[in-house]
Amino acid sequence: MITVGVAEDQELVRSGFVALLDSAPDIEVAGQAADGLEAIALARRTRPDVLLMDIRMPNLDGVTATRRIVADPATANTRVVILTTFDLDSHVHDALRAGASGFLLKDVTATDLLAAVRVVATGEALLAPRITRRLITYFAGQPTLSDRHREPVARLTARERELLVAVAQGQSNAEIAQSLHISLATTKTHVSHLLTKLDVRDRVQLTIVAYESGLVRPGARPGHQP
Repeated sequence: MITVGVAEDQELVRSGFVALLDSAPDIEVAGQAADGLEAIALARRTRPDVLLMDIRMPNLDGVTATRRIVADPATANTRVVILTTFDLDSHVHDALRAGASGFLLKDVTATDLLAAVRVVATGEALLAPRITRRLITYFAGQPTLSDRHREPVARLTARERELLVAVAQGQSNAEIAQSLHISLATTKTHVSHLLTKLDVRDRVQLTIVAYESGLVRPGARPGHQP
C-alpha cells in the first residue's frame, strides 16, 4: 500500500482529493492537514510515502513546510508533491529547490493524480515536459550561476555529465538509453549514481543542479552541451 497525506486549506478541495485517493485499492490516506504546520506534524506522525502539499496555506506556506519536512531526517523519506492552481506560480521554483519531487495543478484529472502518486512513490520525480520548459524559462532569467553546484558537477565523468544533461532536458530513462545506445538497466544505474554523487533526491533536483552549475544553458538544443 502507498500511504498518502493531503495538506490543503480548502476543506472541499481536500475532501475531494481524499475521496479520490481512498477509491484506489493500492493507496491509503494517512491523514489530512489544513495548513503547513499541520502538514509537518502529519508527516512526523504518519511518515507517508507521498504528501500532497498545497503551495499557499495559512500559518505556514507549502514551500517552507516542504523544506522542513525534507530537511528533517525523521521525515526525509516522504516525497512531497506540490499542489497549485496555476503552473505559472512563482513559488513553484522555490518549492522544487526546497526538495519537492514535483507538482500538480489542482484541476488534474483523477487518473493523472493517481498515476502521479504511484510514480512519485517509486522514487521517480514528477516533472512533465511543460514544467521543464517553465524551469528553463526561469533559469534563463537568472544572472548568476551557483558555485555550490559547479565543483561537484566538474568531478563527474564525461558519461555522467552526458546523462545529467539528458535528465535536465526532460528525457525519460528509456529515451536516454536509446539516444546513448546503452541498456535501460545501465541508464538507471547511472542516474542512481548521479543522485548519490550530487547528493540530491530525485530528477527534479538533478535538473536544477544541471542548470545552476551552468552545465546546461537555457536555449541549448537537445543533446548539446556547453
